[in-house]
Amino acid sequence: MWLASEIGDRKMEYDELGKLSPFHLDVIRETVNIGAGNAATALSQLLGSVVTMDVPKAELVSIYELTDRYASPTELVCAVYLRFEGEISGNMLWIMSEETAQELVNILIKKDLGDMLQDQIDQIADSLLVEVGNIVLSSFLNAISAMINCALPVTVPAIAHDMLGAILDLLAAYYGMTGEVAIISETKLCVASNKNSLGGHVMLLPDPQSLSTLLSKLGVL
Repeated sequence: MWLASEIGDRKMEYDELGKLSPFHLDVIRETVNIGAGNAATALSQLLGSVVTMDVPKAELVSIYELTDRYASPTELVCAVYLRFEGEISGNMLWIMSEETAQELVNILIKKDLGDMLQDQIDQIADSLLVEVGNIVLSSFLNAISAMINCALPVTVPAIAHDMLGAILDLLAAYYGMTGEVAIISETKLCVASNKNSLGGHVMLLPDPQSLSTLLSKLGVL
């Protein structure tokens, strides 16, 4: 929890061009960690196993740098995405490598459905990923919504398998996204029955002016 005097001293550190001070990122990271905890609780109930979700890093990145920093230009990724509206608006994605997506599908199928043929797995894989992705993204957004005391209605989530740059271009064309910054949260999902953690990134891409509105409602701008 931040002291009023500390917030007052640091408000002016925000740069309207889109740069956040370490203090602003700390506030965002605290909110993101709440969302990760909520996601872990919901996924634990879904899987019937202990699930943890850590967020080791959150940072502000230009959207023009995303494809270079989080995926190679030719690497295929899996992305579950949705759009949110309200006093702040934008797009949100949970991206992971195709290998991680397949591992997550295998965990879900093993827990709930048992042995299946590969053709059967392929038919339901995207539905499973969308279900889990919706839980993750909604948990993050619900944490933000609670912190700013503002409802953030969302669209029905969708999924894409493509290069990250192509997915971002799709969102820009479909939703008219013109914001130039993204809040990126690295995620590590751990399921008790699985020895490996599942890495990914939650990307919050606010529409123009929504980032400053978000910070203002968080009390740091």
